[in-house]
Amino acid sequence: MNEWNYEPAADLDQSTIERLRRFPREPDMIVYGLRSTVALVLRGWLKMYHRLEITGAENLPTEGSFVMVANHASHLDTLCLLAAIPLSKLHRAFPAAAQDYFFVSVPRMAMAAVVVNALPFGRQKNIRQSLELCGQLLANPGNILILFPEGSRTSTGEIGEFKPGIGLLVAGGKVPVVPCHLQGTFKAWPKNRFWPRPHKLRLQIGTPRTYAALPPGKESCEQIGSDLRQAVCALAVSA
Repeated sequence: MNEWNYEPAADLDQSTIERLRRFPREPDMIVYGLRSTVALVLRGWLKMYHRLEITGAENLPTEGSFVMVANHASHLDTLCLLAAIPLSKLHRAFPAAAQDYFFVSVPRMAMAAVVVNALPFGRQKNIRQSLELCGQLLANPGNILILFPEGSRTSTGEIGEFKPGIGLLVAGGKVPVVPCHLQGTFKAWPKNRFWPRPHKLRLQIGTPRTYAALPPGKESCEQIGSDLRQAVCALAVSA
């Protein structure tokens, strides 16, 4: 008979704040249950309050890891992209969230870590470490990374330039990148507004693309950023 060993979670002796900041996080069935419940509520709210319409969900890969990229205008953007993902994959989806914004206060950390399962991403410093963490996630089959290559929410509603960081992750590799376009989120909940308006939202999901033919390097990274921005803008035209 094999001897049974009990190994407590690695973050068991950490404070709540430390556990929220920790990434990758230890599996927690209570958190999983809470996240799934909140996801159902949010999906119903997006459908009823914002009349969210999702097209192209069939373009999301069913196997392996992949990246979703989209324009960024509102806090609603992440919720809309998560709403397109099957509930069975919810806990393997990781939206990249600004470390200097979402991981500085307990309420925001709780929302980021528990509700949306966010990956803390350094925008001003530790950028390379954040990208390395993203790469480790994608190397593990079945994970979904959600990125907003503009880096921050637009203040005008226009789609800004895509930063080359996404290229560092996918150049020379076979990880699919799925371009997405969000319409209506800027009018519904722009920066500095306390509560969203009941404006209609639309999420258009494009076909995946890979960049195995482009060798890693500055030129390729800039080319990938430009190509993905064009793909997202093309979805805006076709919406």
